Amino acid sequence: MRAIGPFLLDAFRLARPYFNSDERWSARGLLVLIIGLRLVLVGINVQLSFWNRAFYNALQDKDWDSFISLLVFYKWNDQGFLPGFCSLAACFVLIAVYRTWFTQQLTIKWRRWMTLRLQSAWLGDRAYWHLSLRASAASSTDAQPTDNPDQRIAEDVKGFIESTLLLTLGLISAVVTLASFVAILWGLSGMLEVWGIQIPGYMVWIALVYSIIGTWLAHLVGKPLAGLRFRQQKVEADFRFALARLRENVEGIALYRGEAQESASLRARFGALIDNWYQIMRKTKQLTSVTAVYDQTAVVFPLVIAAPRYFSGQITLGALTQTAGAFRQVEDSLSFFVHAYQELANWRATVDRLVSFQAAIDAIGRDGAGQLTTTRSPDPAWHASNLTLTLPDGRTLLHDADLTLVAGQSVLIAGRSGLGKSTIFRALAGIWPYGDGTIAAPAGTHMFLPQRPYLPLGTLRAAAAYPSVATAIPDDAVRTALTEVGLGHLLSRLDVEDSWSQRLSGGEQQRLAVARALLAKPDWLFLDEATSSLDPEAELELYGLLKSQLPTTTIVSIAHRQALAPLHDRRLTFTRDAAGMGFVG
Repeated sequence: MRAIGPFLLDAFRLARPYFNSDERWSARGLLVLIIGLRLVLVGINVQLSFWNRAFYNALQDKDWDSFISLLVFYKWNDQGFLPGFCSLAACFVLIAVYRTWFTQQLTIKWRRWMTLRLQSAWLGDRAYWHLSLRASAASSTDAQPTDNPDQRIAEDVKGFIESTLLLTLGLISAVVTLASFVAILWGLSGMLEVWGIQIPGYMVWIALVYSIIGTWLAHLVGKPLAGLRFRQQKVEADFRFALARLRENVEGIALYRGEAQESASLRARFGALIDNWYQIMRKTKQLTSVTAVYDQTAVVFPLVIAAPRYFSGQITLGALTQTAGAFRQVEDSLSFFVHAYQELANWRATVDRLVSFQAAIDAIGRDGAGQLTTTRSPDPAWHASNLTLTLPDGRTLLHDADLTLVAGQSVLIAGRSGLGKSTIFRALAGIWPYGDGTIAAPAGTHMFLPQRPYLPLGTLRAAAAYPSVATAIPDDAVRTALTEVGLGHLLSRLDVEDSWSQRLSGGEQQRLAVARALLAKPDWLFLDEATSSLDPEAELELYGLLKSQLPTTTIVSIAHRQALAPLHDRRLTFTRDAAGMGFVG
């Protein structure tokens, strides 16, 4: 684990942007208000300390009038004005309620801002795509991928904010409580003589030593918890992801009769979760044993230490109880890290995960992926010069090749599976970072249809319009496009929200993707086996539809079926042989 200094600096760097953002005045105002309410609660506790002394003195003296006054009304004595318990309790409850309210308000505002910021960074410049490529590369090397970005955005942000507020406000409260009660305890302690040496405020020194011993023991026992919590978050997310994957692929699993394999995989992931949890349990048990003994001892310890002065008549019963209460407040403040150790372990794990996630996003573009550049050109043709494409693990797919795609000339790219034809499309789309060379893309609109279409959550209308907003496309246009591609039977469900990626067959999903192209009317349309799930007759029909409905669109296809060749003006074959890798045709 990292040293405490760099860790705290990382936590500060995560928290600072919100309080310097465009919401800074609201954020700072709420924070100051919450701190102020906590300080008021400390002040009430100080008042309760003096009230406690006067109340127990009234009990000792059997003073009924003072008893009632202190319980219900108020009283003046040699310590000054003392409010009644009822008013103190009412103020305490009211302030505690609003302290919680404003803390929750700050939490949700901060979480909204930080979630949207991290989400934007993840989606911006296609960081999500680059991270997935790096994760693929890490799976074949010793590198550690940035796992479960969804959990880091959804869960870790929430945990970081809650823990940061809880621990920061708790520490401030502990410091103020210490400053308030240490003077009270010092004055109540009197003088202790040990081996002829006069020790003033001895109860303060005993509380300090007691807290140091407890903090040291808690750290000694609980140190491994931060690492275990970090791993627990990972294995929990891995298990949830595996369950989600199963849910999304139920048909394939059922057809393969893969229940036994899926069950074994889920058991293995859940087993890792359970094993790590048992390690947490063992460490938590040890830490709880230390803190429980520490806390229970603290209940009677100050009474035992101060009792001789009470029995000798040097202090009253009220002074004894006030001394014990002040000792516990001082000891509790000094023992802040003992009581918060488990929360600190959770906080540290969360900070480490968010920092590593942010660092992975920031590192994109600086990882030496290559010098592949994509520019826009006034030339109507698509040019790739000196194009070299590599995989994340360093293997070369294409070496120093040139490619020109002429506007208005449809092209079919063929070749054996696994050679990297889809990667060429990714490079032309400007999303492949590994390689060298220059790609000059023409002006106009470009659309790429992958073999497996992406269907967003929401209505069928939204899925058909994607990536445009559904309301931006006329209803008649959407209905016509769906009917033309053979999805007319779904028109009655156009505005039904469903998991369409699971509801539609592979062929229906590809038909929907073609409908998107009809609605978008791009200048260039790239199809990466985008109709491969359809039968040959349906595939030819859709290509004919694209040709007739998009006469000005240049179509570039990756396909294996020879029947599509007559529908294209040019054929390129991607080959890899002893002479190297490149295009023929």
